[in-house]
Amino acid sequence: MSTLVLELRPGEMMIVNGAPIRFRTKTRLELTARARFLFGKQIMAPERADSPARRIYFALQSAYIGEEAERARGLAAAVVLVREFKESTTSALARDILDRAMAAAEADNCYQALKLARRIVRHEDSVLGRTSEFTDRREPGDAAALPATPSAAPLTRVDAA
Repeated sequence: MSTLVLELRPGEMMIVNGAPIRFRTKTRLELTARARFLFGKQIMAPERADSPARRIYFALQSAYIGEEAERARGLAAAVVLVREFKESTTSALARDILDRAMAAAEADNCYQALKLARRIVRHEDSVLGRTSEFTDRREPGDAAALPATPSAAPLTRVDAA
Protein backbone atom coordinates (compact mmCIF):
# COMPACT_ATOMS: atom_id res chain seq x y z
CA MET A 1 0.00 0.00 0.00
CA SER A 2 1.18 3.49 -0.75
CA THR A 3 1.20 6.08 1.99
CA LEU A 4 -1.34 8.86 2.34
CA VAL A 5 -0.34 12.26 3.70
CA LEU A 6 -3.04 14.46 5.25
CA GLU A 7 -2.88 17.99 6.59
CA LEU A 8 -5.40 18.85 9.29
CA ARG A 9 -6.14 22.22 10.85
CA PRO A 10 -6.53 22.99 14.55
CA GLY A 11 -9.92 21.83 15.82
CA GLU A 12 -10.52 19.39 12.96
CA MET A 13 -11.69 15.89 13.75
CA MET A 14 -10.55 12.60 12.32
CA ILE A 15 -11.92 9.16 13.04
CA VAL A 16 -9.49 6.29 12.52
CA ASN A 17 -10.72 2.72 12.97
CA GLY A 18 -13.59 4.01 15.12
CA ALA A 19 -11.49 6.25 17.40
CA PRO A 20 -12.22 10.00 17.25
CA ILE A 21 -9.17 12.29 17.24
CA ARG A 22 -9.31 16.09 17.52
CA PHE A 23 -6.25 18.07 16.44
CA ARG A 24 -5.09 20.96 18.63
CA THR A 25 -2.51 22.26 16.17
CA LYS A 26 -2.02 22.16 12.43
CA THR A 27 -0.86 18.65 11.79
CA ARG A 28 0.57 16.75 8.88
CA LEU A 29 0.30 13.02 9.23
CA GLU A 30 1.12 10.02 7.12
CA LEU A 31 -0.96 6.85 7.07
CA THR A 32 1.29 3.95 6.13
CA ALA A 33 -1.18 1.09 6.57
CA ARG A 34 -4.77 0.37 5.62
CA ALA A 35 -7.19 2.10 7.98
CA ARG A 36 -10.85 3.07 8.01
CA PHE A 37 -10.87 6.84 8.43
CA LEU A 38 -12.82 10.00 7.75
CA PHE A 39 -11.83 13.56 8.57
CA GLY A 40 -13.15 17.09 8.56
CA LYS A 41 -16.36 17.67 6.63
CA GLN A 42 -16.62 13.99 5.69
CA ILE A 43 -17.79 13.26 9.24
CA MET A 44 -21.51 13.70 9.86
CA ALA A 45 -22.63 14.15 13.47
CA PRO A 46 -25.73 12.15 14.45
CA GLU A 47 -27.85 15.29 14.87
CA ARG A 48 -27.14 16.28 11.23
CA ALA A 49 -28.75 13.04 9.95
CA ASP A 50 -32.14 14.76 9.70
CA SER A 51 -33.29 13.96 6.15
CA PRO A 52 -33.61 10.76 4.11
CA ALA A 53 -30.32 11.21 2.21
CA ARG A 54 -28.45 12.27 5.34
CA ARG A 55 -29.73 9.22 7.24
CA ILE A 56 -28.38 7.03 4.43
CA TYR A 57 -25.01 8.80 4.63
CA PHE A 58 -24.88 8.43 8.42
CA ALA A 59 -25.75 4.71 8.22
CA LEU A 60 -22.99 4.16 5.64
CA GLN A 61 -20.60 6.19 7.79
CA SER A 62 -21.36 3.86 10.72
CA ALA A 63 -20.81 0.88 8.43
CA TYR A 64 -17.40 2.30 7.50
CA ILE A 65 -15.86 3.71 10.69
CA GLY A 66 -17.89 2.14 13.47
CA GLU A 67 -16.84 -0.71 15.72
CA GLU A 68 -17.50 -4.22 14.38
CA ALA A 69 -21.08 -4.54 15.69
CA GLU A 70 -21.83 -0.95 14.74
CA ARG A 71 -20.66 -1.59 11.18
CA ALA A 72 -23.10 -4.48 10.75
CA ARG A 73 -25.98 -2.39 12.15
CA GLY A 74 -25.02 0.54 9.93
CA LEU A 75 -25.05 -1.59 6.80
CA ALA A 76 -28.40 -3.15 7.73
CA ALA A 77 -29.87 0.31 8.36
CA ALA A 78 -28.50 1.57 5.04
CA VAL A 79 -30.19 -1.28 3.17
CA VAL A 80 -33.59 -0.30 4.63
CA LEU A 81 -33.07 3.46 4.16
CA VAL A 82 -31.91 3.07 0.56
CA ARG A 83 -34.89 0.86 -0.26
CA GLU A 84 -37.28 3.48 1.20
CA PHE A 85 -35.52 6.33 -0.63
CA LYS A 86 -35.61 4.47 -3.94
CA GLU A 87 -39.34 3.78 -3.51
CA SER A 88 -40.07 7.48 -3.02
CA THR A 89 -37.81 9.06 -5.66
CA THR A 90 -38.73 9.86 -9.23
CA SER A 91 -35.08 9.94 -10.33
CA ALA A 92 -33.69 6.91 -12.13
CA LEU A 93 -30.22 8.44 -11.75
CA ALA A 94 -30.60 8.67 -7.97
CA ARG A 95 -31.71 5.02 -7.83
CA ASP A 96 -28.67 4.04 -9.92
CA ILE A 97 -26.29 6.00 -7.67
CA LEU A 98 -27.82 4.37 -4.59
CA ASP A 99 -27.54 0.91 -6.16
CA ARG A 100 -23.85 1.56 -6.81
CA ALA A 101 -23.39 2.89 -3.27
CA MET A 102 -24.94 -0.23 -1.76
CA ALA A 103 -22.94 -2.54 -4.02
CA ALA A 104 -19.77 -0.77 -2.86
CA ALA A 105 -20.81 -0.97 0.81
CA GLU A 106 -21.66 -4.66 0.56
CA ALA A 107 -18.22 -5.25 -1.03
CA ASP A 108 -16.67 -3.54 2.04
CA ASN A 109 -15.80 -0.45 0.02
CA CYS A 110 -17.72 1.94 2.24
CA TYR A 111 -15.50 4.91 1.43
CA GLN A 112 -16.69 4.72 -2.19
CA ALA A 113 -20.25 4.24 -0.94
CA LEU A 114 -19.93 7.45 1.09
CA LYS A 115 -18.64 9.37 -1.93
CA LEU A 116 -21.75 8.30 -3.85
CA ALA A 117 -24.05 9.07 -0.92
CA ARG A 118 -22.60 12.60 -0.70
CA ARG A 119 -23.87 13.20 -4.23
CA ILE A 120 -27.40 12.32 -3.12
CA VAL A 121 -27.09 14.55 -0.01
CA ARG A 122 -25.87 17.51 -2.09
CA HIS A 123 -28.77 17.14 -4.51
CA GLU A 124 -31.33 16.74 -1.74
CA ASP A 125 -29.91 19.84 -0.01
CA SER A 126 -30.17 21.85 -3.22
CA VAL A 127 -33.77 20.73 -3.80
CA LEU A 128 -34.71 21.57 -0.21
CA GLY A 129 -32.80 24.87 -0.25
CA ARG A 130 -30.40 23.77 2.49
CA THR A 131 -26.75 24.59 2.86
CA SER A 132 -24.72 21.43 2.48
CA GLU A 133 -21.51 20.74 4.35
CA PHE A 134 -20.52 18.75 1.27
CA THR A 135 -20.76 21.63 -1.23
CA ASP A 136 -17.04 22.38 -1.32
CA ARG A 137 -15.96 18.74 -1.57
CA ARG A 138 -16.84 17.83 -5.13
CA GLU A 139 -15.92 14.34 -6.18
CA PRO A 140 -14.39 13.74 -9.62
CA GLY A 141 -17.15 13.47 -12.20
CA ASP A 142 -19.79 15.19 -10.05
CA ALA A 143 -20.41 18.22 -12.25
CA ALA A 144 -23.03 16.59 -14.45
CA ALA A 145 -24.05 13.79 -12.14
CA LEU A 146 -27.28 15.26 -10.79
CA PRO A 147 -29.05 18.53 -11.54
CA ALA A 148 -27.94 21.10 -8.99
CA THR A 149 -30.89 23.44 -9.27
CA PRO A 150 -34.01 23.34 -7.14
CA SER A 151 -36.08 23.41 -10.35
CA ALA A 152 -34.88 19.88 -11.11
CA ALA A 153 -37.19 17.01 -10.30
CA PRO A 154 -36.88 16.24 -6.59
CA LEU A 155 -35.27 12.97 -5.62
CA THR A 156 -37.68 12.48 -2.73
CA ARG A 157 -41.20 13.56 -2.08
CA VAL A 158 -41.35 16.37 0.41
CA ASP A 159 -44.72 16.89 2.04
CA ALA A 160 -45.55 20.38 3.23
CA ALA A 161 -46.07 20.51 6.97
